[in-house]
Amino acid sequence: MAVERIHWENLPQATREAVERYTGTVWSAKTVSEGLNSAIAAVLTTDAGSVFVKGLHRDYPRRWTQDMEALINPYVDHLAPRLLWRVEGEWDVLGFELLDGRHADYQPGSADLPKVAEAVTALGSITCPDLPVKLAEHRWRHYVADPEELEWLKGDRLLHTDYNPLNVLMVDGRAMLIDWAWPTRGAGWIDPACLVLRLMANGHSAASAEHVVTDVPAWRTAPEEGLAVFAQACVRMWEEIADANPVEWTKGMAKAAREWAPRRQGAQGSYRA
Repeated sequence: MAVERIHWENLPQATREAVERYTGTVWSAKTVSEGLNSAIAAVLTTDAGSVFVKGLHRDYPRRWTQDMEALINPYVDHLAPRLLWRVEGEWDVLGFELLDGRHADYQPGSADLPKVAEAVTALGSITCPDLPVKLAEHRWRHYVADPEELEWLKGDRLLHTDYNPLNVLMVDGRAMLIDWAWPTRGAGWIDPACLVLRLMANGHSAASAEHVVTDVPAWRTAPEEGLAVFAQACVRMWEEIADANPVEWTKGMAKAAREWAPRRQGAQGSYRA
């Protein structure tokens, strides 16, 4: 479920003053409408320049996602906006460098798609740091029929996993990855697989979506059995999410997963298209 968005001026004065100790005077604040997971998401114009802030109240059940973003940022700051500062108190607020870009276009034929695949490739070269991040075999454990099949998901790569186009910014001809709330350690092919589903939910056929990631090294070496297990787990996961929150985008992801799984099941034992 989306978090109710509030405006900068509605934050407690103590929180705003704590932010201004880093930024100087905040001259204006523009609330950002996109995104589901932050109560405060705004572009601030300040003495120190413009900055993007996102935050949650300290009592919010998923406030730990702020910890994840702060933990992982030093390892991905070449692929994501740099974290400049953090305020912790009644409100937990992260301040990021403001990137001048736009959200990626996932439509078939988009010139953004090769750049997105390049970002996935670059991320796939990063060994997951020794941090308390999620494990792939733990995240998807409820959606795999046979616990032994979770072995396919294990690995040492750093994964983003949430390739919603709102989480990909096109900046100076590069795709930059934002919203690192769910960094995960696992098999490197999971990220291109997650991108495939998002592409399908944005108008691609399964074949078209897989073609976008065809040159991503982790995808080229992905085990067919592992992909089949993951595809079926995604069906169960997205159907559960769509049942709990039946809005257009969740239903679209569930539909994409249902359409992709038979292709992956059929690919076992054959060359991947």
